[in-house]
Amino acid sequence: MANYELMFIIDPALEDEAKAATVEAVKGIIATEGEVIGEADEWGMRKLAYPIMKKSEGYYVVIEFQAPPTLPKELDRRLKISDHVIRHMIIAKDEK
Repeated sequence: MANYELMFIIDPALEDEAKAATVEAVKGIIATEGEVIGEADEWGMRKLAYPIMKKSEGYYVVIEFQAPPTLPKELDRRLKISDHVIRHMIIAKDEK
């Protein structure tokens, strides 16, 4: 299993319950084949560097996890089609 870090930005227009549900859904996707290391680091509302979908702020979340090399591709696919996530990035921490 390799170490990864996922950062994603949730739509700021969502209610707090929907934001928490989105974070839990992402953790659930990771838990199917891998495991979350520690807790999700929720940075909260931050200003975006540039407007995305006419929004200037977003709710940032960072999750570190361990998973086989096949999981990040599936996670990427599912986050791309999510209506609640406006941007995401998966980083492999083990690569040199």
